[in-house]
Amino acid sequence: MKKILLFAMGLLAVSGYGQEQEAPDPKAVDASRELTREANQELAEDDFVNAEANYRRAIAKSPENTVAPYNLGHAYYRKDSYGEAFGRFKEAGEKAGEKPQKHKAFHNMGNVYMKQKDYQKAVEAYKEALRNNPSDEETRYNLALAKELLKKDQEQQKQDEDNQEQEQEDQKEEEQENQDQNEGDKGEQENEEDQQQSGGEDEKEENQEGDGDRKEEQDRKPEENPEQPRPNQLSPQQIQNLLQAMENEERKVKEKIDAQKVKGAPVKTEKDW
Repeated sequence: MKKILLFAMGLLAVSGYGQEQEAPDPKAVDASRELTREANQELAEDDFVNAEANYRRAIAKSPENTVAPYNLGHAYYRKDSYGEAFGRFKEAGEKAGEKPQKHKAFHNMGNVYMKQKDYQKAVEAYKEALRNNPSDEETRYNLALAKELLKKDQEQQKQDEDNQEQEQEDQKEEEQENQDQNEGDKGEQENEEDQQQSGGEDEKEENQEGDGDRKEEQDRKPEENPEQPRPNQLSPQQIQNLLQAMENEERKVKEKIDAQKVKGAPVKTEKDW
């Protein structure tokens, strides 16, 4: 991973980078070069503020200066300002007229993408760098590493998607099981309530039947036991016996009276005149 940072850690010298292009104003070009040298020195002394300011002045003096944006991109890279760094590397690559300079710019653009873990764009940047310098082993190494990380990233992404789908599937099954369980519990509760209600009705019917049987039994008793007297009431047989006794008593009294009449009357032997 250290090789990924090689180009980003080195500054370009002012001479030899984009110097073959004709400058419209030689004085402006010279002033731009001088500002770039001052910025390089300030950056080496960790004076980022003044270095950034002089790089910007150099670019403004001569837009054809490709060294200043490249080195300014390097300064941003060291500050972890990868967005700013990428913009300056891209500017340097677009301005560069020679393949070696384009190669270095695209190589460092690939480094920025690697820092941002955008491995797909890093692969494309390193490929563009190799088109301008196919023999650079540093770029080949970084390209291979970017491809490997991209593959792992894609595999991890697929694994995450599979896991998410599995979790959703498991959650769906769990919700269905809970729903089935709730419906089963509800059905059991309803069955228990029905059984309790049915049992209560059966018990009520049994009680009603028992009361009816007792009433029917009570209603049948006088018929089934006609000779059974009620409290304080004579049975028919007793009444018959009592009447018979009264008749016998009456007969005895009558016989006694009749006997007394016969005894008291005189017996006539003769005819009265």
